Amino acid sequence: MSVRTRFAPSPTGFLHVGGLRTALYNYLLARQQSGQYLLRIEDTDRERLVPGAVEKLLEAFGRVNLLPDEGPRLVNGAVEQVGDVGPYIQSERLPVYQEHAKRLLDAGAAYVCFCSSERLDGLRKQQEIAKLSTKYDRHCLSLPADEVLRRSAAGEAHVLRLRVPEGETSFEDVIRGTITINNAEVDDQVLIKSDGFPTYHMAVVVDDHLMKITHVIRGEEWISSTPKHVILYRLFGWDAPLFAHLPLLLNPDKSKLSKRQGDVAVEDYLAKGYLPEALVNFVALLGFNPKADQEIYAIDELIELFDLTKINKSGAVFDQAKLNWMNGQYVMKKTSAELVALVRPFLDAAGKTIDAALLEKICAIEKTRMERLTDIVEIVDAYVSVPAFDPAILVWKKADAADSKANLVGVRDHLSTVEETVWTEIGLVEASIKAYIESKGLSNGNVLWPTRVALSGRAASPSPFELAWALGKDETMRRLDGAIASLAT
Repeated sequence: MSVRTRFAPSPTGFLHVGGLRTALYNYLLARQQSGQYLLRIEDTDRERLVPGAVEKLLEAFGRVNLLPDEGPRLVNGAVEQVGDVGPYIQSERLPVYQEHAKRLLDAGAAYVCFCSSERLDGLRKQQEIAKLSTKYDRHCLSLPADEVLRRSAAGEAHVLRLRVPEGETSFEDVIRGTITINNAEVDDQVLIKSDGFPTYHMAVVVDDHLMKITHVIRGEEWISSTPKHVILYRLFGWDAPLFAHLPLLLNPDKSKLSKRQGDVAVEDYLAKGYLPEALVNFVALLGFNPKADQEIYAIDELIELFDLTKINKSGAVFDQAKLNWMNGQYVMKKTSAELVALVRPFLDAAGKTIDAALLEKICAIEKTRMERLTDIVEIVDAYVSVPAFDPAILVWKKADAADSKANLVGVRDHLSTVEETVWTEIGLVEASIKAYIESKGLSNGNVLWPTRVALSGRAASPSPFELAWALGKDETMRRLDGAIASLAT
């Protein structure tokens, strides 16, 4: 049987980076095994539904290039579904769940429950006081059939509950091994709510079976629910898929990664200047790394090397510093032209207009120093106009203001006479200045330090050769003249 995996988010807001990892692992396994990766929208919890969330989720998946073989996609702003076993949005599949619920009810594997929310709240409080596990007490299990029919026909609100059989339930987890739960600990889960919508537990089992899902890869928070699902598979007479429950993503303090402690949405990271391919690479290694001596992986490498059995059981710490470093590695590999296109939207959003030729030079110089695309917003300022600075930083180590001024005058006079072709390449600018220093018997530090500070206005900056090349002759002369004037001798 062909491998079929799925990611099934609820449209309750943003795409969490933990959700991205789950989707990515499903995608990698399907691609590795020449199978299919599905996307299914689980929107049966109508109270938590956020308008527009489906479109935001699909947009995020498009930006990180994790498009499903089957399921919804965003095409020109509209949701379109691809595949033959849909619809892939649960709210459009209600008759399917109703039909399967009736099968369970007719077989005595489910029962109607009329208990009010007030009674259930009271029951829960009593159990908590008695320090008992909170679960339904089967108050409605023994209701006579004629009473159930009468009350249902009268329109009394009710739900359909799973009748959990006696015994125990075991299942194999690819990551964690055999897990066994005593059925006495399993609640008689609601399957169909009073509004006619299925609960997650009912819908996920029916959909995964009908969509021929072979592997269910999801977060470890679903381990406690899996026995309910396995019971449902057995009651329907179906084979269960293979399960793999991923470890939690953790903050550095080992607490669960959550919105309360910072940005956790894929959209947030992209908006902060992280490249999609870097974010995917980083997330792929949260709890899994096929090689101990490698951190940067192309998507094709991840597909080839992916192994569910090598995923760690313990939680994975979301290391922001590592993400920054990894993103910088990807930025560094971009051509200057590619980087210009990537950073331009961030400059536009900041209201900064930069000449295209200058911006390409800035990107060529700064890409080895940038960690995020948003860094460009502050970087360009020093190229557009030299920032105000204390003239004291123009002085190199044991030199004095007079020495710095003399060296600035000398390099300025030299650069004013070089051929125009020198300004076309960083290497030519460097060779010209170094030849001047050697011909005059000067110290590199005494010349290059004040020249770099004069061109950048900063104690830490790119080399004077890079700066002079980017700024061009006229601006280089202007900045050198300004620095010379600022030094009193």
